[in-house]
Amino acid sequence: MSDKPILPGAGPIEPVNLREALEKRYLEYALSTIMHRALPDVRDGLKPVHRRILYAMRELRLNPDSAYKKCAKIVGEVMGNFHPHGDQAIYDALVRLAQDFAVRYPLVDGQGNFGNIDGDNAAAMRYTESRMTEVAIALLDGI
Repeated sequence: MSDKPILPGAGPIEPVNLREALEKRYLEYALSTIMHRALPDVRDGLKPVHRRILYAMRELRLNPDSAYKKCAKIVGEVMGNFHPHGDQAIYDALVRLAQDFAVRYPLVDGQGNFGNIDGDNAAAMRYTESRMTEVAIALLDGI
């Protein structure tokens, strides 16, 4: 065996059909994205962003018997510490956890306009407040 490292471009060049290569690579990427990001985890039914929101709320001690906190504070905590993506995506996920018409058991107790079943959007995060529900506390006991 040779001690020389194999450098990129040093091996044989294989002719590849560009269309087939792109189709294969796109399919692999799409499946990876779906399996790791888009589908909820089978263990608790939560996506990573939902899990991070609940964890941040637990860290902020937003228990069902505590006072509500502004959603902007929660979103900032999640974005700053756990989920480095856009604040609107995090807020949309938080709003969904509070909508009793969107989930069977709401995990977030929201105060303010969190949207309605007719499709009206929630108010801006600076106007809404939230805390965890008893169901969220029970779910987090396993973490």
